[in-house]
Amino acid sequence: MATPPPGYGAGPYGPYPPQQGPYPRQAGPYAPQPGPYAQQPGYPPPPGPYAPQPAYAVPPQQAGGGCRVCGCLPAAPATVRGHQGLLVVMRFLSLPGPFCRDCGTATYRRMSSDTLWQGWWGPLSLFITPFTLLLNLGPRAAFRRLAEPAGGFRPPLDPGKPLWRRPPALLVLVPVLLVVLGIPALVVTGLLLREAAPPVLAVGQCVRNAGDWKDQDLVVTDCGSARAELRVSKRLTAGEHCAAGDYLSDPKYGGGDGWTVNCLTPLR
Repeated sequence: MATPPPGYGAGPYGPYPPQQGPYPRQAGPYAPQPGPYAQQPGYPPPPGPYAPQPAYAVPPQQAGGGCRVCGCLPAAPATVRGHQGLLVVMRFLSLPGPFCRDCGTATYRRMSSDTLWQGWWGPLSLFITPFTLLLNLGPRAAFRRLAEPAGGFRPPLDPGKPLWRRPPALLVLVPVLLVVLGIPALVVTGLLLREAAPPVLAVGQCVRNAGDWKDQDLVVTDCGSARAELRVSKRLTAGEHCAAGDYLSDPKYGGGDGWTVNCLTPLR
Protein backbone atom coordinates (compact mmCIF):
# COMPACT_ATOMS: atom_id res chain seq x y z
CA MET A 1 0.00 0.00 0.00
CA ALA A 2 1.42 3.40 -0.99
CA THR A 3 2.01 5.94 1.66
CA PRO A 4 0.08 9.24 1.15
CA PRO A 5 2.18 12.28 0.61
CA PRO A 6 2.70 14.64 3.48
CA GLY A 7 -0.13 17.09 4.09
CA TYR A 8 -2.86 14.51 3.53
CA GLY A 9 -4.90 13.48 6.49
CA ALA A 10 -8.27 13.74 8.23
CA GLY A 11 -9.91 17.09 7.92
CA PRO A 12 -13.34 18.69 7.93
CA TYR A 13 -13.98 17.53 4.38
CA GLY A 14 -12.85 13.95 4.70
CA PRO A 15 -9.56 12.25 4.57
CA TYR A 16 -8.57 14.09 1.42
CA PRO A 17 -9.26 17.83 1.70
CA PRO A 18 -9.18 19.98 -1.42
CA GLN A 19 -5.76 21.21 -2.33
CA GLN A 20 -4.89 24.82 -2.90
CA GLY A 21 -4.03 25.27 -6.54
CA PRO A 22 -2.07 27.99 -8.20
CA TYR A 23 -5.28 29.74 -9.31
CA PRO A 24 -7.69 31.07 -6.66
CA ARG A 25 -11.42 30.42 -6.99
CA GLN A 26 -13.16 33.02 -9.15
CA ALA A 27 -16.69 34.36 -8.57
CA GLY A 28 -19.13 32.69 -10.93
CA PRO A 29 -22.38 33.91 -12.41
CA TYR A 30 -24.34 32.25 -9.61
CA ALA A 31 -22.28 33.49 -6.77
CA PRO A 32 -24.08 35.87 -4.36
CA GLN A 33 -23.53 39.37 -5.57
CA PRO A 34 -23.66 42.40 -3.29
CA GLY A 35 -26.80 44.49 -3.90
CA PRO A 36 -28.23 47.80 -2.73
CA TYR A 37 -30.12 46.04 0.09
CA ALA A 38 -27.26 43.88 1.29
CA GLN A 39 -26.65 44.30 4.96
CA GLN A 40 -23.30 45.93 5.59
CA PRO A 41 -21.42 45.26 8.75
CA GLY A 42 -22.07 47.87 11.40
CA TYR A 43 -25.30 49.22 9.79
CA PRO A 44 -28.94 48.33 10.53
CA PRO A 45 -30.96 46.71 7.74
CA PRO A 46 -32.55 49.25 5.37
CA PRO A 47 -36.35 49.59 5.42
CA GLY A 48 -38.27 47.50 2.94
CA PRO A 49 -41.87 46.72 2.03
CA TYR A 50 -42.00 43.94 4.65
CA ALA A 51 -39.96 45.68 7.29
CA PRO A 52 -41.68 45.76 10.74
CA GLN A 53 -43.83 48.86 11.09
CA PRO A 54 -44.05 50.92 14.26
CA ALA A 55 -47.12 50.37 16.45
CA TYR A 56 -50.11 52.71 16.05
CA ALA A 57 -49.62 55.74 18.19
CA VAL A 58 -52.68 56.97 20.09
CA PRO A 59 -53.21 60.70 19.54
CA PRO A 60 -52.23 62.65 22.64
CA GLN A 61 -55.68 64.28 22.82
CA GLN A 62 -57.44 60.92 22.83
CA ALA A 63 -55.00 59.36 25.26
CA GLY A 64 -55.53 62.32 27.60
CA GLY A 65 -59.35 62.13 27.68
CA GLY A 66 -60.26 63.94 24.45
CA CYS A 67 -63.38 63.39 22.36
CA ARG A 68 -63.78 59.82 21.17
CA VAL A 69 -64.84 61.03 17.72
CA CYS A 70 -62.42 63.85 16.89
CA GLY A 71 -59.96 63.95 19.81
CA CYS A 72 -60.74 67.58 20.65
CA LEU A 73 -60.60 69.08 24.11
CA PRO A 74 -62.42 69.79 26.36
CA ALA A 75 -64.65 66.71 26.46
CA ALA A 76 -67.35 65.46 28.84
CA PRO A 77 -67.58 61.77 29.90
CA ALA A 78 -71.31 61.50 29.22
CA THR A 79 -73.40 58.63 27.76
CA VAL A 80 -76.13 59.29 25.18
CA ARG A 81 -78.95 56.73 25.02
CA GLY A 82 -81.57 55.62 22.53
CA HIS A 83 -84.44 53.15 22.37
CA GLN A 84 -86.16 51.09 19.67
CA GLY A 85 -89.52 49.40 20.12
CA LEU A 86 -90.03 46.38 17.87
CA LEU A 87 -93.58 45.25 18.77
CA VAL A 88 -92.69 42.23 20.94
CA VAL A 89 -88.99 42.99 21.53
CA MET A 90 -87.00 46.16 22.17
CA ARG A 91 -83.46 47.48 21.93
CA PHE A 92 -81.63 49.67 24.41
CA LEU A 93 -78.92 51.73 22.71
CA SER A 94 -76.10 53.69 24.35
CA LEU A 95 -72.97 55.48 23.18
CA PRO A 96 -70.51 56.40 25.96
CA GLY A 97 -68.20 59.40 25.77
CA PRO A 98 -66.15 61.36 26.22
CA PHE A 99 -67.53 63.85 23.70
CA CYS A 100 -66.61 67.41 22.84
CA ARG A 101 -69.31 70.05 22.60
CA ASP A 102 -70.07 69.65 18.88
CA CYS A 103 -69.73 65.85 18.65
CA GLY A 104 -71.78 65.37 21.82
CA THR A 105 -74.54 67.68 20.61
CA ALA A 106 -74.63 65.95 17.21
CA THR A 107 -74.82 62.51 18.89
CA TYR A 108 -77.56 63.64 21.29
CA ARG A 109 -79.69 65.10 18.50
CA ARG A 110 -79.26 62.09 16.23
CA MET A 111 -80.05 59.42 18.83
CA SER A 112 -82.92 61.40 20.37
CA SER A 113 -84.40 62.06 16.93
CA ASP A 114 -84.22 58.36 16.06
CA THR A 115 -85.83 57.48 19.40
CA LEU A 116 -88.71 59.85 18.73
CA TRP A 117 -89.92 57.81 15.77
CA GLN A 118 -88.46 54.35 16.54
CA GLY A 119 -89.17 54.10 20.24
CA TRP A 120 -92.96 53.88 20.41
CA TRP A 121 -93.63 50.59 18.62
CA GLY A 122 -94.19 48.32 21.59
CA PRO A 123 -96.36 48.11 24.74
CA LEU A 124 -93.52 48.75 27.19
CA SER A 125 -91.72 51.08 24.81
CA LEU A 126 -94.53 53.61 25.21
CA PHE A 127 -93.28 54.17 28.77
CA ILE A 128 -89.55 53.58 28.20
CA THR A 129 -89.21 56.08 25.34
CA PRO A 130 -90.15 59.20 27.38
CA PHE A 131 -87.84 58.04 30.17
CA THR A 132 -84.97 57.63 27.66
CA LEU A 133 -85.52 61.11 26.26
CA LEU A 134 -85.46 62.56 29.77
CA LEU A 135 -82.18 60.76 30.54
CA ASN A 136 -80.57 62.42 27.52
CA LEU A 137 -81.22 65.86 28.98
CA GLY A 138 -78.34 65.32 31.42
CA PRO A 139 -75.67 64.75 28.72
CA ARG A 140 -77.16 67.58 26.67
CA ALA A 141 -76.64 70.00 29.55
CA ALA A 142 -73.07 68.74 30.05
CA PHE A 143 -72.24 69.34 26.38
CA ARG A 144 -73.68 72.86 26.45
CA ARG A 145 -71.35 73.81 29.31
CA LEU A 146 -68.20 72.91 27.34
CA ALA A 147 -66.01 75.44 25.55
CA GLU A 148 -65.39 75.40 21.83
CA PRO A 149 -63.52 72.19 20.81
CA ALA A 150 -59.90 72.47 19.67
CA GLY A 151 -56.77 70.39 19.14
CA GLY A 152 -58.30 67.25 17.62
CA PHE A 153 -56.96 64.89 14.97
CA ARG A 154 -60.06 65.51 12.79
CA PRO A 155 -62.85 68.15 12.58
CA PRO A 156 -65.74 67.75 15.04
CA LEU A 157 -69.15 66.58 13.85
CA ASP A 158 -71.71 69.08 12.63
CA PRO A 159 -74.47 69.35 15.29
CA GLY A 160 -77.10 69.97 12.60
CA LYS A 161 -80.61 71.28 13.22
CA PRO A 162 -82.00 71.50 16.76
CA LEU A 163 -84.05 68.50 17.84
CA TRP A 164 -87.40 70.31 17.81
CA ARG A 165 -86.86 71.36 14.17
CA ARG A 166 -86.32 67.84 12.83
CA PRO A 167 -89.19 65.91 11.15
CA PRO A 168 -89.42 63.10 13.78
CA ALA A 169 -89.79 65.67 16.54
CA LEU A 170 -92.50 67.52 14.64
CA LEU A 171 -94.43 64.29 14.04
CA VAL A 172 -94.51 63.66 17.78
CA LEU A 173 -94.83 67.19 19.11
CA VAL A 174 -97.84 68.12 16.99
CA PRO A 175 -100.14 65.39 18.46
CA VAL A 176 -98.79 66.09 21.94
CA LEU A 177 -99.54 69.79 21.61
CA LEU A 178 -103.00 69.03 20.30
CA VAL A 179 -103.72 66.85 23.33
CA VAL A 180 -102.20 69.32 25.80
CA LEU A 181 -104.05 72.28 24.33
CA GLY A 182 -107.19 70.37 23.46
CA ILE A 183 -108.07 69.32 27.01
CA PRO A 184 -108.19 72.88 28.42
CA ALA A 185 -110.05 74.02 25.31
CA LEU A 186 -112.71 71.36 25.83
CA VAL A 187 -113.07 72.32 29.49
CA VAL A 188 -113.46 76.01 28.69
CA THR A 189 -115.92 75.26 25.89
CA GLY A 190 -117.96 73.08 28.21
CA LEU A 191 -118.06 75.82 30.82
CA LEU A 192 -119.16 78.39 28.26
CA LEU A 193 -121.81 76.20 26.69
CA ARG A 194 -123.12 74.70 29.90
CA GLU A 195 -126.55 75.99 30.76
CA ALA A 196 -126.51 78.08 33.89
CA ALA A 197 -128.21 76.43 36.86
CA PRO A 198 -131.57 78.03 37.65
CA PRO A 199 -131.60 80.22 40.77
CA VAL A 200 -133.23 79.02 43.96
CA LEU A 201 -136.01 81.48 44.73
CA ALA A 202 -136.58 82.78 48.23
CA VAL A 203 -139.75 84.29 49.66
CA GLY A 204 -139.79 88.05 49.12
CA GLN A 205 -137.69 88.08 45.95
CA CYS A 206 -139.01 89.65 42.78
CA VAL A 207 -138.61 88.03 39.36
CA ARG A 208 -139.53 88.50 35.75
CA ASN A 209 -140.37 85.77 33.30
CA ALA A 210 -138.21 86.00 30.17
CA GLY A 211 -139.95 82.97 28.65
CA ASP A 212 -143.49 81.65 28.56
CA TRP A 213 -145.31 79.79 31.32
CA LYS A 214 -144.78 76.42 29.70
CA ASP A 215 -141.05 76.98 29.59
CA GLN A 216 -140.32 79.43 32.39
CA ASP A 217 -137.17 81.52 32.43
CA LEU A 218 -137.39 83.38 35.74
CA VAL A 219 -134.78 86.06 36.31
CA VAL A 220 -134.32 87.58 39.78
CA THR A 221 -134.97 91.33 39.53
CA ASP A 222 -134.88 94.24 41.95
CA CYS A 223 -138.35 94.77 43.37
CA GLY A 224 -138.06 98.53 42.82
CA SER A 225 -137.32 98.05 39.15
CA ALA A 226 -139.99 98.62 36.54
CA ARG A 227 -139.06 95.29 34.99
CA ALA A 228 -140.11 93.31 38.09
CA GLU A 229 -143.29 91.36 37.38
CA LEU A 230 -143.80 88.83 40.19
CA ARG A 231 -142.98 88.45 43.84
CA VAL A 232 -142.29 85.14 45.56
CA SER A 233 -145.02 85.17 48.17
CA LYS A 234 -144.96 81.63 49.51
CA ARG A 235 -143.11 78.32 49.29
CA LEU A 236 -145.70 75.64 49.09
CA THR A 237 -145.63 72.63 51.35
CA ALA A 238 -147.75 69.49 51.31
CA GLY A 239 -151.47 70.27 51.44
CA GLU A 240 -151.14 74.03 50.81
CA HIS A 241 -152.37 76.12 47.90
CA CYS A 242 -151.52 79.50 46.42
CA ALA A 243 -153.88 82.46 46.63
CA ALA A 244 -156.24 83.16 43.78
CA GLY A 245 -154.50 84.88 40.87
CA ASP A 246 -151.00 83.64 41.80
CA TYR A 247 -148.78 81.69 39.52
CA LEU A 248 -146.80 78.57 40.30
CA SER A 249 -143.08 78.53 39.65
CA ASP A 250 -141.40 75.60 37.94
CA PRO A 251 -140.07 73.03 40.45
CA LYS A 252 -136.53 73.65 39.13
CA TYR A 253 -136.58 76.98 41.01
CA GLY A 254 -137.49 75.35 44.29
CA GLY A 255 -134.07 74.07 45.36
CA GLY A 256 -133.25 71.21 43.04
CA ASP A 257 -135.36 68.43 44.60
CA GLY A 258 -137.79 68.60 41.69
CA TRP A 259 -140.89 68.92 43.88
CA THR A 260 -140.82 72.26 45.69
CA VAL A 261 -142.72 75.11 44.02
CA ASN A 262 -143.29 78.76 44.87
CA CYS A 263 -146.30 81.01 44.72
CA LEU A 264 -145.65 84.00 42.47
CA THR A 265 -147.92 87.04 43.07
CA PRO A 266 -148.23 89.58 40.26
CA LEU A 267 -146.99 93.09 41.17
CA ARG A 268 -149.48 94.80 38.85
